[in-house]
Amino acid sequence: MDTVTAVKNRILELCGKHDISINKLATICALPPSSIKNILYGKSQNPKLITIKMICDGLGITLAEFFNTPEFNTLEQEIK
Repeated sequence: MDTVTAVKNRILELCGKHDISINKLATICALPPSSIKNILYGKSQNPKLITIKMICDGLGITLAEFFNTPEFNTLEQEIK
């Protein structure tokens, strides 16, 4: 699995956990829905850390909590 897919999966997981839609997530994170949808639908292949931080802030979690998952902990190196 690559990093972009792991980020996408984590956002979807958190939306499910908090029982919110992508549009609701965008609202509580003060982001345009297109920013999140671009990550989820693969248009953004390099999401900015500040965008992920705003998602974390909206959900009341830290960046460490966002990235502390088995998916992120077992990612292969991007540079080989």
